[in-house]
Amino acid sequence: MPNPLDPAKLNELALFYAARFATSAGKLRTYLRRKVALRGWAGDEDAPPPDIDGVVERMVRAGYVDDEAFARARGSSLLRRGYGARRIDETLRAADVDEDLRGSARGSERERREAALTMARKRGFGPFSRSAQPGQRLDPAAREKQLSAMLRAGHPLASARELVDAATITAAENWVGEDDDE
Repeated sequence: MPNPLDPAKLNELALFYAARFATSAGKLRTYLRRKVALRGWAGDEDAPPPDIDGVVERMVRAGYVDDEAFARARGSSLLRRGYGARRIDETLRAADVDEDLRGSARGSERERREAALTMARKRGFGPFSRSAQPGQRLDPAAREKQLSAMLRAGHPLASARELVDAATITAAENWVGEDDDE
């Protein structure tokens, strides 16, 4: 069994983790708690408990952990990969990022539409299907599978329908530029 942690080792673990991984304060806190639970805490019964919140706060003050930068980077990465706002929100919530920061990381309406279009292109949905004939509708089972995949990726049903039901690639691309009043 590894040696129990002491304050210096706890700081070292926090610094190593923050240097190696893009992280949020919440994820760092969870990591340190898990390490203390696994390895134990050094000292006798009178020793003070580990100050995990203090260590995390020092990492934030030093600039090693920045929730805003983490949320912005993770949100834009997910958008570029074709994921929707709900999936971004779930990912950032799991990282214990504050609601205000999660909201700003979801991107603009246009960015969310571009993400949906990216996913449709990558996965061959709607007019991007290899077997689709221009103007021909998908069979209902294939359409449902494509809609389900778009929903699991965090896109709203209306966006998924717009792309899966688009008659042509041009129509799908034009949808991205439209103003959305919803």
